[in-house]
Amino acid sequence: MSAVAELIADGGEAAASEEFFRSRPFLEAEGATHTLRIEATGGAELLAPLIVRPIDDSPGPTGLKRVYISQNRPVDPVVDAVSPYGYSGFAAAEGACVDPSAIDFTPAGLISLFIRHTLGDPPLAGSSKRNMVQIADPALPPKSRPSDRRQIRKNLENGYELNLVPGPETTPEQRAGFLSAYEQTMRRANAADRYFFGGAYFDRILTSNRTWLALAQAPNGEVAAASIAAQSDDFLHYYLSGSTDAHLSDSPMKNVVATLVEHASGLNLPLNLGGGIQPGDHLEEFKRGFANREQPWHTSEIICNQAVYARLSRGHEFATFFPAYRA
Repeated sequence: MSAVAELIADGGEAAASEEFFRSRPFLEAEGATHTLRIEATGGAELLAPLIVRPIDDSPGPTGLKRVYISQNRPVDPVVDAVSPYGYSGFAAAEGACVDPSAIDFTPAGLISLFIRHTLGDPPLAGSSKRNMVQIADPALPPKSRPSDRRQIRKNLENGYELNLVPGPETTPEQRAGFLSAYEQTMRRANAADRYFFGGAYFDRILTSNRTWLALAQAPNGEVAAASIAAQSDDFLHYYLSGSTDAHLSDSPMKNVVATLVEHASGLNLPLNLGGGIQPGDHLEEFKRGFANREQPWHTSEIICNQAVYARLSRGHEFATFFPAYRA
């Protein structure tokens, strides 16, 4: 082994920075519990915030799930870890590339590890191309569809108003308007419960000075569409968004995205619009209308303890979900 991994029970503090996806507001909202520290040969150090989770196995007397070794002596709960939602990745030495098979994960005590990387070349070899994300890059000629431009102009002519408010300056009313639009969108999409983050989550992340709330208000003053934008790792990210049912036919989200494209240009940053739920779906096609390039986004799926992983995954060996025992 040429590298060693350890877990630091610090709520992600060792990996924290001003970058939004590793900022204190984001890590606290996400419930980060630890920092993963990987020390490689040559002194390279990789730091990533993680959420460490107990794995259901054999019920123990404390309510935690435990495994048992000889003479039924309980050992520490079996745990795995996942990075927070989005693009938190590693705070890595530039140019670092470590082979996960050369990392000794024994000190970390993890069964498996799922890492969502930042955009760009990941510092772990053998990563998976998870998705192609759509980028509106101010360094390239802008792109927009004539139909989108017409809808944007029509909404403005009909009295829609656009506001871009720094996150810490947002009002409770503006955040409530965003929350309503976002949750209506999640209900239309039949999203899983984990995507209903709740008002406290948004209140916390919008305290970051690298966030903005883009709002499209209908002629009657109601929030019709809104998006949280966040600056992190040399991108402006179109993070979480939503449109209300009542104004969906006007496509006010097109006005919101156009506002964020302009804002990203002013910051001289590419705007990461993300991808679709499935390649080529309606959501991806909508984003392609504003994007002038695309690039891959990577994740790493690492089995840290082969023997225990195999035992836990028995019966789920052909699952495409990672880790298989959570399928």
